[in-house]
Amino acid sequence: MFGREVIYTHETEITEHNVVEVLNDAYQIHRFNSADIDYLYNYYRGKQPVLQRTKTVRPEINNRIVENHALEIVEFKKGYVFGEPVQYVSRGADDEVSKQVAQLNEYMFAEDKATRDSELAEWFFICGTGFRMILPDPMAGIDPDDSPFEIDILDPRYTFVVYHSGFGNKPLMGVTYIRQPDNIIRFSVYTQTHYYEIIDDKIVTSYPHALGDVPIIEYPANKSRLGAFEVVLGLLDALNTIASNRIDGIEQFVQAFMKFVNCDIDEEEFNALKELGAIKIKGEPGNPADVDIVSSELDQTQVQVTKNDLYQMVLIICGMPDRNAPARSAGDTGQAVMLRDGWSAAEQRAKDTELVFKRSEKRFLKIALKIIRDLGGPDIRLKDIDIKFTRNKTDNLLTKTQGLQNMLEAGIHPLIAITNSGLFSDPEQTYVDSEPYLAKWKYAEATYTPGNNKPMQAGDAID
Repeated sequence: MFGREVIYTHETEITEHNVVEVLNDAYQIHRFNSADIDYLYNYYRGKQPVLQRTKTVRPEINNRIVENHALEIVEFKKGYVFGEPVQYVSRGADDEVSKQVAQLNEYMFAEDKATRDSELAEWFFICGTGFRMILPDPMAGIDPDDSPFEIDILDPRYTFVVYHSGFGNKPLMGVTYIRQPDNIIRFSVYTQTHYYEIIDDKIVTSYPHALGDVPIIEYPANKSRLGAFEVVLGLLDALNTIASNRIDGIEQFVQAFMKFVNCDIDEEEFNALKELGAIKIKGEPGNPADVDIVSSELDQTQVQVTKNDLYQMVLIICGMPDRNAPARSAGDTGQAVMLRDGWSAAEQRAKDTELVFKRSEKRFLKIALKIIRDLGGPDIRLKDIDIKFTRNKTDNLLTKTQGLQNMLEAGIHPLIAITNSGLFSDPEQTYVDSEPYLAKWKYAEATYTPGNNKPMQAGDAID
């Protein structure tokens, strides 16, 4: 497992004349990626190699224990980075743009984008890549509460994007497919200008679209398309082996063989021994008789040391905090704890994930904004929007609120102050909802003098 291979083509444009040839070449590469993705997905669900474990010595005692740390890694990263909805905020201080961005967030809420982002993150943390698709909503305009587009998360085992091998690696073709009951594959191919449906190397459906881009967007987790736990598969398998052997050791100790020295006992007598729990033996001069248990207990302390070391390496490599840190007594607090326990490493990995995610998210937004404009919605541009992730809103709450107050008092635009305070998951909507209260606060600050406590009246001017 060394990540997923990116699919390239030397063609500069995909047309009906070369789409089948490019599709066949790309599908051969995708098959290898799909096999790896399927293995990693099953590993994440608990279908791990230890379940096929064999044992040659005492094969009847063969425990298969799965400690599913792959699930732990993916769920932590997904919750840490995407636990709060990804929000859009305006990059400037234009109130009209702010209202348009707030409307965009409402569209995304109508499409339940936060949940779909979590599903998308689950895929690219498992297998290193995920795919989102966006198309115009055929019911747009009928339901006023609905958004003008539809979004969906595609299964990366049956989806891929083909890129141009030249400068910029521009996406030329997005493909998703299904395998029908008769084992025939039906490919749905989207280029920048057309949609093709291909079966058995024949184009059965073709029509143009007005999106101006490939509506299937790939969200890689990193440049190599490596899953979050893919680089530690060997360590995870070793932890499963240790857990299985420990249970085997306990069971073999309890079910140890009996050793008869200078005793002649047949099967019937042995069964009577097991039933009664006692045996009478007789020795001879020079040949003393004895009955004993053949057992050797596993040193659980040394095994635990090895297991802890392997688990620590998993946490370090994957950039996760140390779960055992609270059990260790130390005198440091605050930021020192964040550094010692690995939370700073988790935060840096999360920021790196954000950067890669934003690159694909901008392509998604570009298509979404075009659909909105084409259907008569707000004329908002990609350059007006910033993508914000919110984490740890309650950490250092007093410091953050004090920082927000200081920025407001220093004359920073309220939207910029609210966005940079890190207190709100939707700073754009927070600003829109807070405008009248911010205006009152500004008026009070500008007009208050000792002895003048005149309340603000309707129609009073706001400086």
